[in-house]
Amino acid sequence: MTELKITEIPDEKPVKMTVALPADLHRDLLAYAALFSGSGGTMDPARLVAPMLRQFMISDKGFARARRKATVPSSGK
Repeated sequence: MTELKITEIPDEKPVKMTVALPADLHRDLLAYAALFSGSGGTMDPARLVAPMLRQFMISDKGFARARRKATVPSSGK
């Protein structure tokens, strides 16, 4: 089986958001959903967007650094 970065889809209360995707990205998302589903069926590719964004933000070191700086209280110097 293909090793994918997304291993599970968390069951959380979603927040509705509408986005427009380029056609090539949508095709890739459909292909990823098919690989994720395996031979057992198909899944809604929209369910992959949140885990993919989460994985991207976790792996973005610049974002993590900036977020840490924003949450560290200043020393007042």
